[in-house]
Amino acid sequence: MTTRRRYPLLRATAELVNAGNAVQPLGRKGYVTIPVFAFGWPTGEAAPVVAGLSMLDALRRGLRGDFKGRSGRIALAMTALSWGVLGFVYRRAAQSQPRFEDPLREALGENYEAIAARERRRRRGGVLRTSWSRRQYVQKTSTVGASEATGNVIRYGPHSVNVADVWRRADLPRDGRAPVLLQVPGGAWAIGMRGPQAYPLMSHLAERGWVCVSMAYRVSPRNTWPAHIVDVKRALAWVKENIAEYGGDPDFVAITGGSAGGHLTALAALTPNDPQWQPGFEDADTSVVAAVPVYGRYDWFSSRGSGRPEFIAFLQKYVVKRRFVENRQVYLDASPITKVRPDAPPFFVLHGEDDSIIPVREGRAFVEALKEASDNPVAYAEIPHAQHAFDFFGSPHGHFTATAVAHFLDWVKATRGN
Repeated sequence: MTTRRRYPLLRATAELVNAGNAVQPLGRKGYVTIPVFAFGWPTGEAAPVVAGLSMLDALRRGLRGDFKGRSGRIALAMTALSWGVLGFVYRRAAQSQPRFEDPLREALGENYEAIAARERRRRRGGVLRTSWSRRQYVQKTSTVGASEATGNVIRYGPHSVNVADVWRRADLPRDGRAPVLLQVPGGAWAIGMRGPQAYPLMSHLAERGWVCVSMAYRVSPRNTWPAHIVDVKRALAWVKENIAEYGGDPDFVAITGGSAGGHLTALAALTPNDPQWQPGFEDADTSVVAAVPVYGRYDWFSSRGSGRPEFIAFLQKYVVKRRFVENRQVYLDASPITKVRPDAPPFFVLHGEDDSIIPVREGRAFVEALKEASDNPVAYAEIPHAQHAFDFFGSPHGHFTATAVAHFLDWVKATRGN
């Protein structure tokens, strides 16, 4: 009995198109950007894994007889071409390190060079190893004195989702006053899953003696703005009050996050101690020493431009739940670009050139406004060919993000005299 070949040309075409989408997004306008990102992001950032799985599958199909005949040979050639394209994607990313580091050198000057040179060289984690890092650095907290600690997570607020992981080396002294980073997850203000976001960065910093706090927060549509930023502020207040019990320094707390987390990161950093977003804890200190927003949304009010009408409609229906026309001030207040100020902390903003979810021009506009207003350094890294969420995996982009952010935070720490 002959086994029917399962459309080898169609499958090969799909593989080649997917690889091409990783080279450059196939769509940048309207709702097509969502599937373009969904397929192009993991393919581009995990290109060696995708290519390896494709090779194994091609071997299986070859043994089954899918590549017999003229059409089968064409399909095999197309599949092999997709492997070559994925190899190109990986090599291109592996050569992008200067685009992460050069902006720091330009913004921070010669002192940055000396600080960066002190960091010991670190082996790249790899795409698969990254997923194991939480198990290595997030220990059970039941032995810690804070009453909010339960099992593997801490509770920083009154809501069921107000939980966080504390990343630290097991041998970190409890009285060590290590620098602290709060990680705010993305997810369009509607997901907020803290794993596996920023695992390369947090594992890198934890290994170097930092304490990282990876938080979750209330999300939409179940919750309405400003619940999201209130939770970020509450997490900052918890960190300032409790992180010393974990060996962290409450006087050196930085903040980072990607996408929606980038928006919340920038907004929190630019509105320290703002009572409108600290209900019931107005007197708590929510200031930070530095901010690292990554591929964030910084403008909730502009309605013109590619994707902007759809974005405003999404906010109106699911997040803010108020009509933009009658409540424009709410959208303005939620926009970090309207909150830039002379005393803003040092910022390191990162954005991918090929971001199909949040266009790179939004990052550029925010940085331009921030540089004009702030008395502190503002570094901006625009990563060539990088999609949205380029720092999730232990890919070259994830590795370079982790090391560049560590260099930036090292500089902030050194210049503060801590």
